Amino acid sequence: MNLSLFDLFRVGTASPALRVADVEYNTDEILAMMRRAAERECRFVVFPELCITGYTCGDLFHQTALLRAAERGLERIAAATEMLDCTAIVGLPIAIGGRLFNCAATVSSGQIAGIVPKTFIPNYAEYQEARWFSSARDAINKDIEICGCTTPFGTDILFRVEQQPYIIIGTEICEDLWSVVPPSCNQATEGAIILANISASNETVGKADYRRRLVRSQSERCLAAYLYAAAGPGESTTDLVFGGHSIITENGMLLAEAERFDFGGKLLIADIDAGRLLAERRRNASFGLSKRPESAFRIVKISQKQTEAERLLRPVHHAPFVPDAPDERDTRCQEVFAMQTTALAKRMRHTGLRSAIIGVSGGIDSTLALLATIRTFDKLGLPHNGVTAVVMPGFGTTKRTRSNAGRLSELLGCSLRVISIEAAVRQHFLDLGHDENIHDILFENAQARERTQILMDAAHQSNGLVIGTGDLSEIALGWCTYNGDHISMYGINAGIPKTLARYMVEWAADKEFSGEIPIVLRDIIATPVSPELLPPAADGNIEQFTEKAIGPYHLHDFFLYYAVRFGMPPAKIMIYAEEAFRGKYERGEISHWLKIFYRRFFTQQFKRSCMPDGVKVGGVSLSPRGDWRMPSDAEYAVWLDEIS
Repeated sequence: MNLSLFDLFRVGTASPALRVADVEYNTDEILAMMRRAAERECRFVVFPELCITGYTCGDLFHQTALLRAAERGLERIAAATEMLDCTAIVGLPIAIGGRLFNCAATVSSGQIAGIVPKTFIPNYAEYQEARWFSSARDAINKDIEICGCTTPFGTDILFRVEQQPYIIIGTEICEDLWSVVPPSCNQATEGAIILANISASNETVGKADYRRRLVRSQSERCLAAYLYAAAGPGESTTDLVFGGHSIITENGMLLAEAERFDFGGKLLIADIDAGRLLAERRRNASFGLSKRPESAFRIVKISQKQTEAERLLRPVHHAPFVPDAPDERDTRCQEVFAMQTTALAKRMRHTGLRSAIIGVSGGIDSTLALLATIRTFDKLGLPHNGVTAVVMPGFGTTKRTRSNAGRLSELLGCSLRVISIEAAVRQHFLDLGHDENIHDILFENAQARERTQILMDAAHQSNGLVIGTGDLSEIALGWCTYNGDHISMYGINAGIPKTLARYMVEWAADKEFSGEIPIVLRDIIATPVSPELLPPAADGNIEQFTEKAIGPYHLHDFFLYYAVRFGMPPAKIMIYAEEAFRGKYERGEISHWLKIFYRRFFTQQFKRSCMPDGVKVGGVSLSPRGDWRMPSDAEYAVWLDEIS
């Protein structure tokens, strides 16, 4: 696949083996790393600070022989880029008149495209750079003569890839990032989507964690990719040790990180999603307002071959709504649960109501809603019997789900009501002249609407609030009956996707409840997802499976996340999904369910246009009053045309 067609750009950081002050050796190692990067279709690679000479040369920086050797090394590296199809940023000292500057040189297509000097010169603790180097603020020249040609020089330079003009690269050097207002902030507001930092940065205890947080934070603040290339162990001398802690991040997400203290050198490669970053910038109004009116950058064009690749080189998690690490997942569940209970508590305090009504089916969603409502009552100091759990068995209710719903309600101390809907629905069929043996959409939806009517009337009976149980995934797909389970007085699960809801019930079983309750909860988790609107199988088990009808929820949640959160086009979602579900689903299966997702997402908007209030808990919300505004009659042909 051509990565550029999907706004992707393959980048790298390199920490080569080097010898202090051995320019020829260092240049050879840099060129070897560049060749390795080019072989892997990497189009842009960042090397460490002063990598041509070594960072720890000390007073040798005043030696003309070293400076001349560095310039010859730069010339060799620049020449190599003509054949390598790889742009690089390398570090070296450059003397201009009576001053010496710590510089980052960008080389591309056989030429030196531009040179950026370091602004913030550290002169504290182990750092004594002011002994040798001047700040970029002392520079006078806008262009300099180097390697026999005139080259742009200064901190006002950005590099734009001609073949992908949205790829704009900004450069800073080591300490620049540690400053109060790093140069990369201004570079980002001027359009830089990739920020490169060539660094030395020696190791001390705890510094790696701080460095990682700093790099991730800066990429997140700037809505950019941040490439940090640090000097490796070969730089170590006298009192200092260097680890080669290179990092690639994108909007706060860690894409790649080098193992430290490897004398052999490290090359990291990852695919940056420029389209995703641009989408984030477009939706973030504050980003555009951050641009400084007085700033002016020179744009230097670089030419770069497009990348053909068999697969993505970036982590793509199959469950974007659910953290992979257990501790982080538990923290997410706890936080979402707190949002649910706080939101519902505010609604109940505002309305003055002291009772709640929930239709409990023995499924994941109604269970989560019930647990959150119980904890809301705890927060408000109200007794659990103020929560009325209504079990409404119908034609498809199985013994397992009915038993779990009733037993859980009793264990939680709810007021339990069991109201069969069969007689009422049969009367409804009789009034309509419908044969109940015809299991069509009327057969299913009549049951859902009868249940909603019971809940609404029971709420009036007890002066209570009907708690909706539908989740974000069902809302996205319209997997609810209009004016049936589509309606409630407050949708406590409205911001929670199905893939997260299951983990939240599991978390509640492990962390929030004790005794027999976790046993019941785990059996509910193990129960197949079903609306139970069709009669059970002959053995009494569930016959109707939701995911057989509309597709796997983990696929639909994946599609939802990238389609809504980033506005990603379907063809690109396909590529992401192939990477995330490699070995689990073939391309044809992904394509099939993606088409169903878009058809349902578009045709079911009318249900979302009049959905009840519900708490927003994450970056994807489909509330028509908040994050999502979409016409109910929009066509989906443009989206389906992209899916093959």
